[in-house]
Amino acid sequence: MKTHVTAGRRWVVDLDLEAFFDRVNHDLLMARVARRVRDKRVLRLIRRYLEAGMFQDGLAAPRRQGTPQGGPLSPLLANILLDDVDKELERRGHRFCRYADDMQVYVRSRRAGERVMASLSDFLESSLRLTVNRDKSAVDRPWNRGYLGYTLTRHKLPRLTIAKTSLQHLMQRIREILKRGRGRNIRRVIKELSPVLRGWASYFSLVDVKRPLEALDQWMRRRLRCVIWRQWKHPRTRRRKLLALGLDDPRAWKSAGNGRGPWWNAGASHMNQALPRKWFDRLGLISVLDTVGWLTRSS
Repeated sequence: MKTHVTAGRRWVVDLDLEAFFDRVNHDLLMARVARRVRDKRVLRLIRRYLEAGMFQDGLAAPRRQGTPQGGPLSPLLANILLDDVDKELERRGHRFCRYADDMQVYVRSRRAGERVMASLSDFLESSLRLTVNRDKSAVDRPWNRGYLGYTLTRHKLPRLTIAKTSLQHLMQRIREILKRGRGRNIRRVIKELSPVLRGWASYFSLVDVKRPLEALDQWMRRRLRCVIWRQWKHPRTRRRKLLALGLDDPRAWKSAGNGRGPWWNAGASHMNQALPRKWFDRLGLISVLDTVGWLTRSS
């Protein structure tokens, strides 16, 4: 999604199609496929793919509408059907983004957005027999609506950033990994985190705003320090470990017995000094900020 698409357009029509892959009309879809495919054998094969039976309550049942969930052909067929929507929006001169059944149209005012919402909903329901989910669809500011995990900033020329829900999902995933990591070697925990962080950074490498990534890196290191503090358990162990990591004896002793909880200690200066970023770098902890920066420079 290019941010110039939304330049000067401060409202978005966010359309959600209700159970799209379950409700696609086979006859309508096949008519549109036939516009591009002339070989009748291929058309029969696609029809058989669409009508392949599915299991419901342990029994095989014929498929009357919709496309097989997870099938490799389903996204392509969805694009063929929804190409009519693209052409209609282009004919009207709208700026929009669509990925499969996720679509947003960018307009200059709420009133224009409401008109587009009404006319586009009518087009989808009358021409393509698709149902718009009124509860999930909305006319709103772009920065209030996520799109494929991204959202936009409030700048005059909008910039791509990460939707809050995307950050929350990743943070929950990290919490689950770290919860399993209690009592395990921290190097193994970091190794388990690596593919998750690398894949996430690769997906969000288009972001223009780096501050959320920097905050995520800091939060992740604090979570790891929290795990380590819990593993040390007793004040004497904590004092010994802090001494080994370079703190002087008075400070190590005072910090080890401060009586505060693990999360507080994980963010305190003594743990930041004992376990700085360089310490985690040596263990192979991936920085999301640095990975996104490297991917951006490489593209």
